[in-house]
Order: sequence, then C-alpha cells, then structure tokens
Amino acid sequence: MNRSIEPTKLDLKTDLKHFYTPPVQEVVVVEVPAMQFLMLDGKGDPNTAQEFKDAVEALYTVAYTTKFLLKKEAAIDYPIMPLEGLWWADGGKDAPREDWQWTAMMMQPDCVTEVWFTEACRQAQRKKNLRALEKVRLERFHEGTAAQIMHVGPFADEGPTLEKLDRFLEEQGYTFRGKHHEIYLNDLRRVAPNKMRTVIRHPLG
Repeated sequence: MNRSIEPTKLDLKTDLKHFYTPPVQEVVVVEVPAMQFLMLDGKGDPNTAQEFKDAVEALYTVAYTTKFLLKKEAAIDYPIMPLEGLWWADGGKDAPREDWQWTAMMMQPDCVTEVWFTEACRQAQRKKNLRALEKVRLERFHEGTAAQIMHVGPFADEGPTLEKLDRFLEEQGYTFRGKHHEIYLNDLRRVAPNKMRTVIRHPLG
C-alpha cells in the first residue's frame, strides 16, 4: 500500500523575517547573506512598460511551477517569497522613468537547483505563452550590509521615506553603494496603492 509522503516544510518567512519586516518609522541595518533568486533584467517605466508586466508574469509563473514541482517530486514545500526589484539609471534618481533599468527577482531556497529550475521553465512554457520566460535566470546575489525601512502607501509617496533613509546614511557616516532595492510585500497586480507595503533597502559602503 502506497503512503503519501508528508513534505518537509521550509519556513522561509519566519527564518528570513528580519530582512522583510523593518519598522515603518525607523531605519535599521541588516547583514543580508547570499541568497539565490529568479532574476530578469529590463528597462522602462514599471507603470506602463509591457516589458515589466511580462517580467512579473514570468517570475510568478516560474516560482509557482517550481514550488509545486519540488512539493510533488522532492517532498519539499515552501512559501512563495515576495517580488523584489533592483533599480538604477544612468541619470540617477532624476532620470525619466522610461530610462530606468531594473532587475525583477524572487528569492528561491537553496533546494531549487538548476535542474529543478530548468524543468520548471519547461513546464511553465507548456502552461502559458510567456514572452519573458527565456530571460529568466537562477542566480545568487549577495547584498551584504544594508540599511532598510518600510514604506506604506503608493510609490509616488516614497519621497519622505527615502529622505529619512538618506539622512540616516549621512548621520551614521555610511555611503550608498550598489542599487536601490525594493521588496513588494503585496502582489502589485492585486493591491490598492494606499495599502502597499514596500521594504526600501540601500546597500552600504
């Protein structure tokens, strides 16, 4: 008689909680370890660029396909982690939105190997015609020491939160290195702008 195997559950949201739940009114410094992500690069205004919408759809599809693949074939279960984005532009923060460059990404546990990733992409392609699928990669990313704060509300209202973050860096003698990093704790496709919760993180030099 066959017995179903109870999957091993990885509690990523508890284990990594301090990286995803900074205070709203206080900047905190964290040491972010190397983690692996599904990643996809692009350019353009995230509010209007089809490229960004295609990237988000591809990431979510591959992430869920990988999750269910490992649960079925390896008896490992884990939660889908939030969408994240690295942002930069040659003209700095005053560059027009259409010139913004970005890397959209979603954290994956170490049990997701290249073999599982490749199979998940193959299965995802059978499910949907994903225009950005071929651009998705699995890659490790080490951010190191970083300052972060929680922003609640629309992206257009991030100004005061960013000023608080910049002021903290100046007062503590840090310099900003790397890329502006945002972690979207809500599904951008489904949440009202005033209810959005976004972790804003700046790597420190």
